[in-house]
Amino acid sequence: MSTSLRQSPGARVGLSIAVATGLYGISFGALSVASGLTVWQTQALSLLLFSGGSQFAFIGVIAGGGTPVAAASAAALLGIRNAVYGMQINVLLQPRGWRRLAAAQVTIDESLATSTGQTDPLEQRRGFWVAGIGIFVLWNLFTLVGSLAGDALGDPKRWGLDGAAVAAFLALLWPRLRSRDAGAIAAACALATILAVPFVPPGVPILVAAVVAAAVGWFGYRAGPDGEGLEPDIDPYPDTVQTDRTDPS
Repeated sequence: MSTSLRQSPGARVGLSIAVATGLYGISFGALSVASGLTVWQTQALSLLLFSGGSQFAFIGVIAGGGTPVAAASAAALLGIRNAVYGMQINVLLQPRGWRRLAAAQVTIDESLATSTGQTDPLEQRRGFWVAGIGIFVLWNLFTLVGSLAGDALGDPKRWGLDGAAVAAFLALLWPRLRSRDAGAIAAACALATILAVPFVPPGVPILVAAVVAAAVGWFGYRAGPDGEGLEPDIDPYPDTVQTDRTDPS
């Protein structure tokens, strides 16, 4: 017997993640305007791109003096993982018709993690849609709030915000370095970036780092005894004892 939406564990987890993640849109909106984008350009990024890591990478390159092409390339490289997530969602939820297009737009780390954190098919669907749509609405709403606030501040250099976008992206990256392998890859990418900076235009070093990371990941995958699929960055059940997901308590 299915539970109501109000009592649904998938919906409750999805809603809590939507609120927590949506609030980050304030920082993105403010930092995007500080990087030189207009309020409307900032809002278009959140509406159309809708991938936090890719959006921060885009404005990080722009803030560092890179070209729009370099910024778009960096964002696209980080967005590749969403294509893999999309394949997982197609198998897991099997959306049809207009739901397939809607699912493609809201397939991100958090919505996938919320869905795969459930074992009941109905709760998987509820978790995915509540998290995905909830984050989409709140992220765009708070992006607008942040961009309007950032626009009101005027020149970002007056407030020391000219390098804030790069710092925010590094802060977003840091919690991902949970293993020795991830730390080693990050160190190799940092070294490649430092070596590339004097010789290439602004914005290109991050692409060099991405190529290094992809090469290390590819050869590491080929060399390993068995490869593991990509996992979402967000754990919908942090700091809890791993129990049977069929028990909502």
